[in-house]
Amino acid sequence: MDIGKRVEIGNVRAGKLKEDVAGGSGSKRMEGVGTKSGKNMYVRADKFDMKSLDIQLERHMSRAWSKNIDKQRIKEEWEIDVSKLVIGTAISHGTYGVVYKGTYDDRVVAVKLLDWGEDGMITTAETAALRASFRQEVAVWNNLDHPNVTKFIGASMGTSKLNIPSSSDAEHSIPATACCVVAEYLPLGSLKRYLIRNSRKKLPYKTVIELALDLSRGLSYLHSKKIVHRDVKSENMLLSSHRRLKIADFGVARVEAQNPRDMTGETGTLGYMAPEVLTGKPYNRSCDVYSFGICLWEIYCCDMPYPNLTFADVSSAVVCQNLRPDIPRCCPSSLANIMRKCWDANPEKRPEMEEVVRMLEAIDINKGRGMIPDDQSNPGCFCFARFS
Repeated sequence: MDIGKRVEIGNVRAGKLKEDVAGGSGSKRMEGVGTKSGKNMYVRADKFDMKSLDIQLERHMSRAWSKNIDKQRIKEEWEIDVSKLVIGTAISHGTYGVVYKGTYDDRVVAVKLLDWGEDGMITTAETAALRASFRQEVAVWNNLDHPNVTKFIGASMGTSKLNIPSSSDAEHSIPATACCVVAEYLPLGSLKRYLIRNSRKKLPYKTVIELALDLSRGLSYLHSKKIVHRDVKSENMLLSSHRRLKIADFGVARVEAQNPRDMTGETGTLGYMAPEVLTGKPYNRSCDVYSFGICLWEIYCCDMPYPNLTFADVSSAVVCQNLRPDIPRCCPSSLANIMRKCWDANPEKRPEMEEVVRMLEAIDINKGRGMIPDDQSNPGCFCFARFS
């Protein structure tokens, strides 16, 4: 073959190449160049779907990484046998996942599934972060045993497929390989829901003190174990069929650092966050005491703190103007004093939860009264005040 013909055959010729995209549901036509026979074909760079390839490659690497890690690790004592787990209906949706009612080994349980994102479309780094967060929650919760702390039963690291009920809500779709934590099921739901149901008629004073004691004893126990919950709020407290309050959701809990400066960062829920947390200063277990003070007011009033203020308004007012919920005049002084001590702006002046328990136990429930029902209260009872 002479040089001229070689050049002619070697010349780039436009053509079409039907290329299946790996992992895709359909095929995609790409413009290709090369010889008549189709051998040694090349695809034009400007026609190649790099984004699709990146997504598929990331998926493959994430799965391979997970499988490799799971093969190497030793099964933890707290890992459940997923074949014994039956997941029922969803009962709540949170920032970090969905909670279902189910059964484990013929026992009624609550099943929290960690939200990995729709269709598992997350990066390897995100997968690692979620797994680390999940292990942290389990590590904190696994060894806790107290009547006012929700009982931990077990967990799965997502190595086995779960039988998750199908949902028409795509937003809350969770893959079968999601991590899950199994805990005791508490039928009365969250304290927040209970307070909302009683927002008009309010709670008897005896019930207020009982709930406050349950919460204070649970927090005192956690603090004795050097654990800071960091997200104490009525939504994270659950009630048993006998109205016993139990602390739940250890997703952001931390073992307290020896040096307070090692614990920083804005963690918690607006309205319950201590000033030092809002400003990003170092903090310790006293941030839980502050949050307890807000919860105590909430239990007595059956109302939510700062319902009409924005995040910026609350943050600024709590830190700069010492904004706190207004304590109604009908509130017994013994209870009001505990609220004020707990939400003091100075963390060092707040009492330890052990002391709060003693103060609540000393209250004579026969010498106080609950919040006045809405139809009997004076206007302005739920306004907010700034304490000097």
